[in-house]
Amino acid sequence: MRYLSRWIARLFGWRFDTQLPAEQRFVLIGYPHTSNWDFVLAMLFKSAVGLPFNWVAKHNLFIWPLGILMRALGGIGVDRSRTRGFIGQLADEFQRRETMVLGITPEGTRAHTDHLRSGFYHLALSAEVPVALGYICYKTKRLGIGPILHLSGDQHADMAQIREFYADKVGLYPADQGVIRFAPK
Repeated sequence: MRYLSRWIARLFGWRFDTQLPAEQRFVLIGYPHTSNWDFVLAMLFKSAVGLPFNWVAKHNLFIWPLGILMRALGGIGVDRSRTRGFIGQLADEFQRRETMVLGITPEGTRAHTDHLRSGFYHLALSAEVPVALGYICYKTKRLGIGPILHLSGDQHADMAQIREFYADKVGLYPADQGVIRFAPK
């Protein structure tokens, strides 16, 4: 599957940056997320580089029969109307496992949003794991994982680093890219 995934990606002009983090446990954020094609490319990347990761998506994507495939690909369904305790449960799961990578799209949607959802941030702090900056760039047709951030707890400083890294990354629909900031309190 690894070679087939790489071949398919190359066939369509995509390149994967294959240097993976040395850490065994981290939250992998994926930005920008503006198209359903992002998922297809992420699954190709997962297979091509051999990085087993789980990912979170809205629960209604996990109904039968599609749910069988989604779970097989590593999906975890979340009902965003009932997320109380979800971060704590995931943090506990990180503590139980020696290896765990959890992919989250912090925009929470493919449509434009004026802020990111902060769940990835709170999860990484609660679980005491770093955040890996996963990216997709349609302008350069590259997909990969950039730097690892060990969050400081200073949201402004941490978000500045995240904003700087993603400044040149372009989604399929650039106007739909979410603003890299958290909602004002």
